[in-house]
Amino acid sequence: MRLRRGPAAAAAVADPSRGIELQGVGHTYGERTVLTGLDLRLTEQRIGVVGTNGSGKSTFARLLNGLVVPAVGSVLVDGLDTATAAREVRRRVGFVFQDPDAQIVHPTVAEDVGYGLENQGVPAAERAERVAEVLDRYGLAGHADHPAHLLSGGQKQLLAIAGVLVMRPARIVFDEPTTLLDLVNTRRIARLVEGLEQAVVVVTHDLALLDGFDRVLVVDGGRVVADDRPAPAVAAYRALVADR
Repeated sequence: MRLRRGPAAAAAVADPSRGIELQGVGHTYGERTVLTGLDLRLTEQRIGVVGTNGSGKSTFARLLNGLVVPAVGSVLVDGLDTATAAREVRRRVGFVFQDPDAQIVHPTVAEDVGYGLENQGVPAAERAERVAEVLDRYGLAGHADHPAHLLSGGQKQLLAIAGVLVMRPARIVFDEPTTLLDLVNTRRIARLVEGLEQAVVVVTHDLALLDGFDRVLVVDGGRVVADDRPAPAVAAYRALVADR
């Protein structure tokens, strides 16, 4: 059962210097424990998360912006509890899904990018300006009126990312952003992530994507079993899977 929060948690004042904090976090699906004993503070600009299928890493990613609320413990974003301040947390932390079709909800490219801004009540003129700017930045300006679901796989991933970036979050969580892409588009997304001014957390099987990151977490059996710079963390992950 989820632990109750006191009223002070809901009234917390945002403090961006705190980053994302996981305090005694665990999560279950029914009788199955998927994460346990997580105590972390995530403040670095580039953080990678690796682990085998079923390790709990995708659930971990969803905890970071309140898509999943922990069964026990707390996840705080800039001091705001994801369980009691989900709307504000999601303004601060964008989420890009592995499959962009899960994220594309409107018929045309421009409509899809503008959807979140419309929900936030951004005036039409500003909304149009921000949509045009982000489409131009990611090479989608010529597709503004194109049916979104007829884009190529790489273009769909760019559209999903544009739909998050237009909201101007301070952080973005990517859940396996290159898994469904060919080599050309994988490199394109890698360059895009590298060039973002936002702090990012990237869940990935593509170990080369982690080059130059500040920190890498290795998740196994629902726990973080390694937490280090990319080279030693990836070495620990390779050693972990070598015996399986």
